[in-house]
Amino acid sequence: MQPSEMVMNLRQVFLSVLMFGVAGLLLFMYLQAWIEEQHTDRMEKKRGITTSELKTTNYFQLAPRIISREKFQQPIVNQDSKLQVLRELKPNNESFIITKTFSGSLSEVGHLKEDAQASSETINSPNGKLYERHQVTKSLFKKFDQITWPLDTHPLNKSLIIGDKWKKTDVAQEKRRAFLQDFCKKYGGGNHDQSHLFHMVSRIYVEDRHKILYCEVPKAGCSNWKRILMVLNGLASSAYNITHNAVHYGKHLKKLDSFDLKGIYTRLNTYTKAVFVRDPMERLVSAFRDKFEHPNSYYHPVFGKAIIKKYRPNAYEEEINNGSGVKFKEFIHYLLDSHRPVGMDIHWERVSKLCYPCVINYDFVGKFETLEEDANYFLQLIGAPRGLKFPNFKDRHSSDERTNADVVRQYLKDLSNMERQLIYDFYYLDYLMFNYTTPLV
Repeated sequence: MQPSEMVMNLRQVFLSVLMFGVAGLLLFMYLQAWIEEQHTDRMEKKRGITTSELKTTNYFQLAPRIISREKFQQPIVNQDSKLQVLRELKPNNESFIITKTFSGSLSEVGHLKEDAQASSETINSPNGKLYERHQVTKSLFKKFDQITWPLDTHPLNKSLIIGDKWKKTDVAQEKRRAFLQDFCKKYGGGNHDQSHLFHMVSRIYVEDRHKILYCEVPKAGCSNWKRILMVLNGLASSAYNITHNAVHYGKHLKKLDSFDLKGIYTRLNTYTKAVFVRDPMERLVSAFRDKFEHPNSYYHPVFGKAIIKKYRPNAYEEEINNGSGVKFKEFIHYLLDSHRPVGMDIHWERVSKLCYPCVINYDFVGKFETLEEDANYFLQLIGAPRGLKFPNFKDRHSSDERTNADVVRQYLKDLSNMERQLIYDFYYLDYLMFNYTTPLV
């Protein structure tokens, strides 16, 4: 026998032994799992629980939980409709991650845990703990299901308004509220993608002193509104002394999704809810100018690189690596692409998907076009300190001309009629909800 043949035989023997070893290990693991499962079945049958039921409780762990999307996509029919919340969790369905855990301070949680513990004989076992968590979460969802949805608007308290100074603003405000409510009653039951509660309130800021909920719409005065909230909350003496970084990165303000279910529901029903919006086309151009026409350490490498790479024919490697110099037409191609190379961003996301105006009925609807007048009227309504006025300065790039109708026309002139029409179609709901004039496309 040649040496090479001996080496080949040794290799075959080694591989055979290795394969038998792996097969034996897998068989051992299978038998061990089967024995444990049979034992668990016998134990749980005594308590009236089956192994299959226990397996579903894996979806209730405090790590991100996977919940069926279909359960949350019930249509909004009218003002008396209810939010249909998940009643059971099933694997193998199309799903999405809920990152919010129910470890908040709901007063009932302690009692629910005690009830779950009483029904479990071996609460210290892994299956017992899963069962306990399953019972707690089921009870929380049951309470959540009792919420009446959508929430009603409250008549604005005008007792602090003296004289006729705000009469014109008040009339405009009542018209806006009535228009939005009528629109939602007529069309709110359409193809509205209803998400779960924590997502719907994730853009809402909370100011507890004056009982305000403000939904942030970027490029519609949100930076100065957050300055106002900080002053109202006693975090600053003047809105003019708060820097851009303190506003956006200081994390001084609470968001509504940081509260537990009881805290969220109580505030939605008792606080004054406000949203400020802007003409969709102006807001879009403003966002582009801010993020892509000035140095930016986030938007250029994250969005700019991907946009140039996909939508600029024969792009140089240096352009792709740099990510700066995105053209407005390229940005629009990204916006309208159903297969975007990078996801959406709140600065150009639709208001209908940021603030859910047909789900959360806002008590005050302000507009960027009359921002100072609307904002100062709102401050009067909520009893803000007399000396507090809404700031009118630009948060950044103060030397740039404000984005207005004339500026928008300059950007749109390089687009085809079809592209303009598709932009309007993209923001169609925002135009209708807030009664903005249809642009000439």
